[in-house]
Amino acid sequence: MARGPDGKGQAQGFSLKDELFNARTIGDLAAEYSVLPGFDAAHFQTKAVAGLSSRGLLERLYWLADCIEAQLPTRFPDMADALEAAMPPKLDQNRTDDDFGRFIHAVPGILAVRHGLENHRDRALDLLEEATQRFSMEFYIRPFLNRWPEETLKRLDRWVEHQNYHVRRLVSEGTRPRLPWAANINLDPLVPLRFLDALHADPTRYVTRSVANHMNDLTRHAPDRVVNQLRGWASAGKQEPRELNWMTRHALRTAVKRGEPAALALLGYAQDRPMTVALDLSPDPVAIGDVLDVAVTLKADEDLDAMIDYRIAFHRPNGRSSEKVFKLKSVKLRAGTPVTVSKSHRLKASASTFTLHPGPHRIVVQVNGQDRADRVVEFL
Repeated sequence: MARGPDGKGQAQGFSLKDELFNARTIGDLAAEYSVLPGFDAAHFQTKAVAGLSSRGLLERLYWLADCIEAQLPTRFPDMADALEAAMPPKLDQNRTDDDFGRFIHAVPGILAVRHGLENHRDRALDLLEEATQRFSMEFYIRPFLNRWPEETLKRLDRWVEHQNYHVRRLVSEGTRPRLPWAANINLDPLVPLRFLDALHADPTRYVTRSVANHMNDLTRHAPDRVVNQLRGWASAGKQEPRELNWMTRHALRTAVKRGEPAALALLGYAQDRPMTVALDLSPDPVAIGDVLDVAVTLKADEDLDAMIDYRIAFHRPNGRSSEKVFKLKSVKLRAGTPVTVSKSHRLKASASTFTLHPGPHRIVVQVNGQDRADRVVEFL
C-alpha cells in the first residue's frame, strides 16, 4: 500500500492528487479568498482548475500558489496580511489527533518561503505561526532553519509553550531529521532535543506522536542518546505513564528492529538468555504470490518476555544484499514450557518497498534482537 504525505496508507488505484485538488476543493479555496477586496474568485477558480491535469501532487500546490499570488499585493508584508485575512477558521482545538488540515491551505507556507525568507524573516515566521493552525507548515519552516538557524530556533523556543497544539507540534515535526517528503535541514540532529524535552509531556497525542516519530528518526544517529533521554523522561514523571510507555515503544521501533541492546533492555526484553528456538517453514519451495507459513517454537530456561521477529535476506540477481524485518509476536515465556507462534506470510511479487525474485531466500528468526534460528527456502 502506498503512503501519502500524511503517512496514511492509500489503496491501489487511489489518486491522492485528484482527491486533494479538484473543482470542489479549489471552489472552497476560491470562496475563502473572495473576502479580499478586488480578488476575482471566479477567474482564480477557472484558471486553477484548468491547470491541474498536467501536474503532479506537489506541483499542484505550487500552481495554486502561483494563481493566488497573481491577485495579491506584491509587497510581502501586505501579501502576508492578505493571506491571513483569507484564512479559514482554525482547526478544531477539541480534537487531539489526526487533524493535519487540508492541502489547499499550504499556499501561505509556499509564499512565506518564496517572498519572505530573505528580507522579511520575522513577518514570514508570524505567517507560518498562523497558517500552521489551519494546515501543518512542517515543510515550510525548514528553509528558515537552513537560512536563519539561530533566529528560527529562538522562535521555536517560544512556540513550545504556544496555546495551540498545532504550533507546538510544528516545533517537533518541522525539525525532524528524516521528515517524509520534506527537504533536508542542516541542523545538528541533537539540537532539537531541547524542544522534545519540553514537548514530551504534552497532553495532546498529535504532539506526542510527533515527538515519538522524531525520537525514532534520532535512533539512526544516536540510539544510546535516545534511550537515555527516554529514561530521563520516565524518571521525571511529567507525562502520564501509559502515554509515555506508548511513546517509548513508538520511538524505539526502528532501534528494536535493528536489535539495539539498550533499546530492547529499556523495553524489558533481555538478551543472551538460554533458550532453544526452532523454525519451521512450509511449503518449501514456495511460489512467489503464494503464502509461506512461518512457525517458531521457543523454550526458555527461565520466565522471559520475548519479542519475536523474522528477517528475510532477499535473493538478488545482481548479488547485492538486502533484508527486511517483519513482526511476528511478543509473548511471555514460562520456564521450561514451549510456545509456538505462527504467521502466514504472503509473498507479494512487488511490494511498495521491495521486489521478490526467484531463488534461495534466507529466513532468520530474531528473539529480543538476537538471531536464534534460520533456514533457506526456495522462492519460485
